[in-house]
Amino acid sequence: MVDVKADEERISIFLDDERLISFPVNWSPRSEHGTVEERNNWELLGSGMGIHWPDLDEDLSLAGILLGLRSGE
Repeated sequence: MVDVKADEERISIFLDDERLISFPVNWSPRSEHGTVEERNNWELLGSGMGIHWPDLDEDLSLAGILLGLRSGE
């Protein structure tokens, strides 16, 4: 994972193998209720195994995202 970008509707994850994965913000209730600025404040977990959004108190695993799993909330 090399970058994460968010806008009003989607979160897009840029992988180091040049793939782009994106999903609607409503797949994560915390992201859906956050601002674009909060969605764009992220930290890499581990060695790219997931993403942490400190402002939203949200963690998503890359494996779950790739499987199309929504947030468990």
